Amino acid sequence: MTTRRTSPTVRRRRLAAIMRQLRKDAKKTREEAATFASISPVTISRIEAAAHNPKPGDIAMLCKFYALGEQETDELVTLARQCRIKGWWQKYDVPEIVSAYTGLEEEADSMRQYSLDVIPGLLQTDAYVRAMAAAELRTYSEEEIDRMVDVRMKRQERLGGDGPLKSWFVVNEDAIRRRVGGSGVMRGQLQHLVAASCRDNVDLQVLPFETGAHPAIANGGFSILGFPEQVDPDVVYLELRLNALYLEQPAEIATYSTLFDQLRARALGPEESRSLIKEEAKDLP
Repeated sequence: MTTRRTSPTVRRRRLAAIMRQLRKDAKKTREEAATFASISPVTISRIEAAAHNPKPGDIAMLCKFYALGEQETDELVTLARQCRIKGWWQKYDVPEIVSAYTGLEEEADSMRQYSLDVIPGLLQTDAYVRAMAAAELRTYSEEEIDRMVDVRMKRQERLGGDGPLKSWFVVNEDAIRRRVGGSGVMRGQLQHLVAASCRDNVDLQVLPFETGAHPAIANGGFSILGFPEQVDPDVVYLELRLNALYLEQPAEIATYSTLFDQLRARALGPEESRSLIKEEAKDLP
């Protein structure tokens, strides 16, 4: 039996899309909606941008303004209450960029991810995470690093258990050649990759150097998250140095889906990729 996951981040995103559409259908401005609900136009903007945990009372007033029935109003007010329930990751006091993405990942049922020169987060070992933290521009305290590792390991539970995340990773060969943390750490990391790639819900392919130029060569890595509910459309996640971008328009999703398909078509197959990773682990001094 599959355990249904719920995420306040996904609920907030769903509610934002519904409230945007309701106002559009009613042909009302943010200012008109805000005046009726006795809130500021900025609050309306934040609700519709999924940047705010709306008060159930505000949602009820907006539903009244948009002339919704009792049942629809109750459903949206309940959704607003669910937005305010904290996810497990929020107790770790992680940065907002991590919190927002983890909230989406928690309820996703599929993920396609392309990584350049680093092992994907869901496949990293404890030692690899610590080595990556040590290489950052700022110096992290032991407590911060422990918290970082705890969150990463907790996220990796999505690859197992009931309803595991169906994941497809395309990783540049550079990621498996770069000796993050030294030979010992990297050997353990590569062995972990091999084991993870044998899971039924995990596909791992290496994009080899010999491929040469490819469609994403001038771009960074990206993730495409898919969700079990039809009302929650796919989202493309692009991580930047200080923040992140979330792309949700159909044309954007289609472009990155095609890009991922092109990358996996150029990459080594799963078995060939495992062989390459095993060979690299064996050759480490």
